[in-house]
Amino acid sequence: MKAIKAKVTRGLPLGTILETCDNSGAKVVRLIGVKGHKTVKRRLSAAGVGALVNVAVIKGRADVRKQVLPAVIVRQKKAYRRPDGTRVKFEDNAVVIMKDDKAGTPKGTIFKGAIAKEAAERWPGIAKVASIVV
Repeated sequence: MKAIKAKVTRGLPLGTILETCDNSGAKVVRLIGVKGHKTVKRRLSAAGVGALVNVAVIKGRADVRKQVLPAVIVRQKKAYRRPDGTRVKFEDNAVVIMKDDKAGTPKGTIFKGAIAKEAAERWPGIAKVASIVV
């Protein structure tokens, strides 16, 4: 995991329902934890593009349902700012399910839709599989 260059607004608080954009078997997941995020007491943690999170699978294949899996956020609706001054926002909120926390290899082999440049730079495993990087 590399450092991120953009000032990504954390637009996804805990409890957010997200879609997966890979073929890992999970379809809809709920955000239940953000790795490495410190916050004020009683404030909900939030995540942005490129963040490593824990998700609970709500809908999907029977073997992955009701499991807690690591994932990386690759798209968010909330606009965030890049260093050159442009603002980027996507049509939906989406994650990619990971095999494990440390290696950074995605579980799926095909991604649907665009992947944010910030997530691709931070996670080289995602960048290899992605067909469109915005």
